[in-house]
Amino acid sequence: MNIGIFTDTYFPQVSGVATSIKTLKEALEKQGHSVYIFTTTDPHVDKDAVEPNIFRFASVPFVSFTDRRIAVRGLFHAYQVAKELDLDIVHTQTEFSMGYIGKFVAKNLKIPCLHTYHTMYEDYLHYVLNGKLLRPYHVKQMTKAFLYHMSGIVAPSERVSQTLNGYQVKAPIRIIPTGVDISRFEREVTRDIRAELGLTPEQPVLLSLSRVAYEKRIDILVDALPKLVAQTPDLMLVIVGEGPAREDLEAQVAKLNMTDHVIFTGMVDNDEVANYYHMANLFVSASDSESQGLTYIEAMAAELKIVVMTSPYAAELLTDPSIGTIFTNEDEMIHQVSNYLNHPHAFDDPAPRRKKLHAISADYFAEQMIHFYKQSQLLYDELKLDQDDLLELEDLDTKK
Repeated sequence: MNIGIFTDTYFPQVSGVATSIKTLKEALEKQGHSVYIFTTTDPHVDKDAVEPNIFRFASVPFVSFTDRRIAVRGLFHAYQVAKELDLDIVHTQTEFSMGYIGKFVAKNLKIPCLHTYHTMYEDYLHYVLNGKLLRPYHVKQMTKAFLYHMSGIVAPSERVSQTLNGYQVKAPIRIIPTGVDISRFEREVTRDIRAELGLTPEQPVLLSLSRVAYEKRIDILVDALPKLVAQTPDLMLVIVGEGPAREDLEAQVAKLNMTDHVIFTGMVDNDEVANYYHMANLFVSASDSESQGLTYIEAMAAELKIVVMTSPYAAELLTDPSIGTIFTNEDEMIHQVSNYLNHPHAFDDPAPRRKKLHAISADYFAEQMIHFYKQSQLLYDELKLDQDDLLELEDLDTKK
C-alpha cells in the first residue's frame, strides 16, 4: 500500500506522537508498504536537507505550544504530491493544520481517510488563557467537526475510545495501542549513562522521562523525594526531557534542599533513550493525563519496572507486579517505590512481560493498522458504489 501520514508533529520534534508515527512508519515499511510523511517545517531542519519520503510545508509556532508547529500553506501542493505518489489511504495524526490538509487530499483523491486521536485535549485546556477561553464542550464540538466523514478512527487506549463515544463520534473506532520497536530497548547498552552523570553502579536511581510539562505532574515526585531519601539516603531522581515546567521544578527542588538528589538532563536524542531506561532501577510517573503512556511501554520493553499514577490505561497495562504497579496518592507511591527498590528481584517473572510485549510490539501494531486500512478501503468502496447507484437512479429519474 501507498500510505500518506499527515502530522503537525514529527522528528526532530520530541513527543510521544512523533515517536508513535516514526514507529508506525518503520514497521509498515518493514512489511513492504510505502509510507510518506506530510508534515511541517522545523527550525532544526535545513530547508534544503534531503529527507526521503518526507514532505515539509511552511509553518509557524502554535499558540501556547511554541515548540509545536502549524502549517500556513500547502493545501494544493500536498494534493499534487499525493496524487503523484498514488496514495491508497490518508492517515491523519493531528486535528489541526496538516490534519485538515490530509482530509482535503483524501476527499479529492477519493480515498479513505483514517485518523489517530492522540491527545486528550480536556487535560490541556489550562494552557489556553489559563483555561478561561475553552471548555470541555468546545473540545467535544471541535473534535466532532474534525472527525466528521472520517473512514475510521484509531484510539490508542480504551480511555480514548470511551471519550470519543461520549462525544458521539459516528465513524468506526478501533482500539490499537501504539507499538514499540522492542529491539531498540533489548539491544546492548552503548553508553554508560551512570558514569556520565556521576552516579555509582550501586546507587538507586528513579527515572522520569517525558516532556517536562506541568500536566506530567513531576512536581508530585519532587514533593515526595524528601521522604524517599529519608528511607534511601543515596537515592537519585533523574529527570530526562525539556519543557515549560523545568524552571519551576528546579526552584521546587532547591526549596526542598534536594539539589544533591535530582539531575535534570535536558532533552536527549531519541536514539539514546534506551540507554537511560537501562541506567535506572525504576521508572516513575505521576502524570494523570496519559492517553496511551508510550514511555510506560518503552520502560517495559527495556525490562524496567514502573510505578505510575493510576488511570484506566495504567490499570489495564499493569496487571502483574513483574511489570509494575499503580498508586493513587503520595503514601502509596512511596510504599511502592520503596518496595521495588528494597526487593528488586522479588517480582521477577518473565511470562507476563513477554505476553504484554507481543501486544505492544511494533510489528503487531503495523499488522493491526494494515487490517484496519483494508477494512476501511472495503467500506469506503461499498459506500462509493451505493452513492454511484443513487446518482444513476437520480439521473434516470431526471431523464424520465
